[in-house]
Amino acid sequence: MSATSASNARPRTTAVVLAGGTGQRVGLSIPKQLLKIAGKAVIEHTLSIFQQADAIDDVIVLMAPGFVPDVEKIVIKSGLTKVTRVIEGGATRNETTERAIAALGEGLAEGEDANVLFHDAVRPLLSQRVIQDCVDALDRYQAVDVAIPSADTIIVTRTHGGDGEFITEVPDRSRLRRGQTPQAFKLSTIRKAYAVAGGDPNFQATDDCSVVLKYLPDVPIYVVAGDEYNMKVTQPVDVFIADKLFQLASTAAPAQADEAAYRELLSGRTLVVFGGSYGIGADIAALAERYGASVYALGRSTTGTHVENPEHVDDALSKAYSATGRIDYVINTAGVLRIGKLAETDNTTIQEALNVNYLAPVQIARASYKYLAETKGQLLLYTSSSYTRGRAEYSLYSSTKAAMVNLTQALSDEWAADGIRVNCVNPERTATPMRTKAFGQEPAGSLLSSEAVARTSLDVLLSELTGHVIDVRQQDPTRTASEASGFEQALAAVLDRQEDV
Repeated sequence: MSATSASNARPRTTAVVLAGGTGQRVGLSIPKQLLKIAGKAVIEHTLSIFQQADAIDDVIVLMAPGFVPDVEKIVIKSGLTKVTRVIEGGATRNETTERAIAALGEGLAEGEDANVLFHDAVRPLLSQRVIQDCVDALDRYQAVDVAIPSADTIIVTRTHGGDGEFITEVPDRSRLRRGQTPQAFKLSTIRKAYAVAGGDPNFQATDDCSVVLKYLPDVPIYVVAGDEYNMKVTQPVDVFIADKLFQLASTAAPAQADEAAYRELLSGRTLVVFGGSYGIGADIAALAERYGASVYALGRSTTGTHVENPEHVDDALSKAYSATGRIDYVINTAGVLRIGKLAETDNTTIQEALNVNYLAPVQIARASYKYLAETKGQLLLYTSSSYTRGRAEYSLYSSTKAAMVNLTQALSDEWAADGIRVNCVNPERTATPMRTKAFGQEPAGSLLSSEAVARTSLDVLLSELTGHVIDVRQQDPTRTASEASGFEQALAAVLDRQEDV
C-alpha cells in the first residue's frame, strides 16, 4: 500500500463546509443548517468547531443558493475569523464540490499542494479528535474517510413484482462501516479524481471518497475511527436528538498557561459575585482577587445582600460600577436546597425556592445587562447535575436548576450581538456548606472541592465560550480528560445524575 511521506512543514489545511441541503426532509421552509439547536444555528455550531481546531487554517462554506447572506451574518456576529469565503453551492453535489476545488486552487503556487477536509454542515457534533486524526492521516495518505462500525444488521433487498421487498443477502457485519464526514484529501488528489470523473457521462457523486475509489482505484483510502455522536441532522427526530446531545455534552474551558496569564487577564477587571459569602462564590472571589481583579463578593450573611430583592441587586452593581468604572463579570452562585415532597411543602418554602433559584438569576441578568454590554463581559450562572432529570423530593431544586440551562442558552443568543457571553457551570456533587446542611457529612473524597469548581469557573470567564454548559467533574486518576470523548463524558454524566443532586 503506497502512502505519501510526512513532510516537515505541513501544507495549508482548509475545511470545506458543505451546506447545500434544503431542509425538505425535516419539513422546513429554510435550509436545515440554519435551524437552531441549543440556541444556535446548526451551521454556527459546525463552524465554531473548525474555528477552535488548531489543525485548520481556514474555512470555506458552500451554501444553499439564496442563503449566502444568512451565513455571512452568522460569521460576523460570532467572530468566526477562519471563515474566508461563503460561496453559493451548485445545483448538484458534483457541481458544489467542483466549485470548492476551484476556490481552493486560488492563491496556490504552481506545484503547491494543500490539505482539504470536506464536512457536512449538518454534522454539528464533530469532535476535535476526529479533525486532528484526519489531518494527521494526510501526512501519510492522499485520501481519508471517517467511519464507525455498524451496530445494526445490514440487509440487501430486491423488489419482486408488486409484492414488496425481499432479502437477497445479509453481508458480514464485521466488515461493514457507516460513513461519516469529514472526508479528507490532498487537493491534488481530489482535483484529479473529479477531472477523470468529468469524462464519464454517467458521473454522479454522493460523497467524495467514492469518486476517488472509482476513478483513482490505485489511491488507498485510509479510514479514521469516527464517533457515534457525529450524527447528521436529516430527519425530524434528528433535530430532537442533536438538541439533547448538546444539552448533555460537556464543554471544557481552556485553562490559562500559567499564573502570570491569569494575572494579566484579570488585573484591572471587576467581578461582582452574588452568593460570595462562602463555598464556590467565596472561592471564586478569593482567586480573582489574588490575580489582581477588583472583586465585590456579596451575600446574605456578609453584606446583607438578598439576591431575591431586585433593589439589593441594583444597588450592589451600581456601587461596584461607581467604584471601578466597569463591570466585566457577574457571577451568581446563590441558591437554596430544600428537600421534601411537593405535596407536603408549604407556600413559603416554594416561594423561597422560586425567588432565590429562579427569579434572582433573572433579575441579576436583567440588571447586569447594561454594564456587561459596555465591557463585552460575561454572566456566569450555575446549574445542578440533576438538571437533566428531576428526582423525587428535589422537584423545586431540580426544576429551577434546569431553568438556568435554558436561561443561559436563550440569553447567549439574545445578547450575542452586544458581545455579552453567557455560560452555565454544572458541578457534580460539591462540598459546600449548602450541601452539608442538607445531607450532613459525607465520605471523604466522594465530593468535588469548591476550589476546583472555582478554578474552572475562572477559566470559563476568561474564555470565548458562550451558551455552553460546562461540566466540572472529579478526574479519574488513571485517565486524563483528553482521553475520554465528549460523548463518553456525557454518558458518564447521565449515569452520575441518576444519583447526584
